[in-house]
Amino acid sequence: MFDVAEDCLAVGGVRLDRLADRVGTTPFFAYDRRLITARVAYLRSVLPKDVKLSYAIKANPMPAVVQHLAGLVDSFDVASAFEMKTALDTVVPSSSISFAGPGKTAIELAQAVAAGVTIEMESESEASRIIEAGNRLGIRPRVALRVNPNFQVKGSGMKMGGGPQQFGVDAEEVPSLLEKLASADLDFLGFHVFAGSQNLHSDILCEALSRNVELLLDLSGKYGHSVRYLNLGGGFGIPYFEKDRSLDLVPVGKRLTELVENTIRPLLPGAKIVIELGRYLVGESGVYVTRVVDRKVSRGRVYLVVDGGLHHQLAASGNFGQVIRRNYPIVIGNKMNSIEREIVSVVGCLCTPLDLLGDNVSLPPADVGDLVVVFQAGAYGLTASPTAFLGHPMPPEVLV
Repeated sequence: MFDVAEDCLAVGGVRLDRLADRVGTTPFFAYDRRLITARVAYLRSVLPKDVKLSYAIKANPMPAVVQHLAGLVDSFDVASAFEMKTALDTVVPSSSISFAGPGKTAIELAQAVAAGVTIEMESESEASRIIEAGNRLGIRPRVALRVNPNFQVKGSGMKMGGGPQQFGVDAEEVPSLLEKLASADLDFLGFHVFAGSQNLHSDILCEALSRNVELLLDLSGKYGHSVRYLNLGGGFGIPYFEKDRSLDLVPVGKRLTELVENTIRPLLPGAKIVIELGRYLVGESGVYVTRVVDRKVSRGRVYLVVDGGLHHQLAASGNFGQVIRRNYPIVIGNKMNSIEREIVSVVGCLCTPLDLLGDNVSLPPADVGDLVVVFQAGAYGLTASPTAFLGHPMPPEVLV
């Protein structure tokens, strides 16, 4: 949780008004390093010690955030050559970096082979391009196979497994593909499965982990060689909306401990077991801060017009996967102790009615110069938004 200093929200122990002066402009994103550290420590206390923790850089690729996490997690997962460069600039060794995602280009694959990262193969044709790159470079590629499971995970905000998918190799096609690759000069490590994201239901996550383990152990048995790597995915969610309840991680940790001790280790005693998380590690550590530049009343409705908007924080506007638009948590950051309230709509500076950060929200009376804060902005914020729309400047990011 963020602190409050007198009447001001504080990020990393710094009052918001002072932080705004320090940054020098609004809007901006601010991430609290203490909250990131505390989240990783909590995960370590709940998850079995035998399970490695991987950070999915796509959630927040800010270099300072990635550098901070390099000292806290065991590995990184990247989804582009640019993210791979960010990861390679840290102390995390290349052998502890995985590269997943569809549509990897021949150039990206060659870069990954040369760097020695683990490439999560998403298709048979991608495997062929990896083999070609390895032969050309004279380097044996490190690879794993991403599996598209034959089941879906209920309760996930975004389903990435089951049915037809652009992600991974269909589970039923994996044995034949491994047979085709048997003679290739590949350093095959094991398997990766990721069935869904943003899940707040511990019982569903426990079931998903059980089914993931069952699937990957079945494939490992059919492979017939030593499997050294099992990436069980993640998908742990965070609460974004008023009625959301935080994920109870204790049952998940207990179930994972049972799976590791009773199911995985008897069959694969030396395998590296990985849980891969992004949003859960950083999402609640960040805020988006934007300043009121106009206050207007239109036919009885109060609008706070701010200098930011959906071009920086698309998800908070409801245009990044929401079926029914709901408000992210939002406050007036320099009036945290005010008990007076009014119903307002917080809108951005873009020339579109979609630019809505808060619809009919109850906030302290605010005026020009006040600081509006949108919470849950630590993941899929700036880099998941259309920053070039209408040509406004890029907002700064700070790790405090």
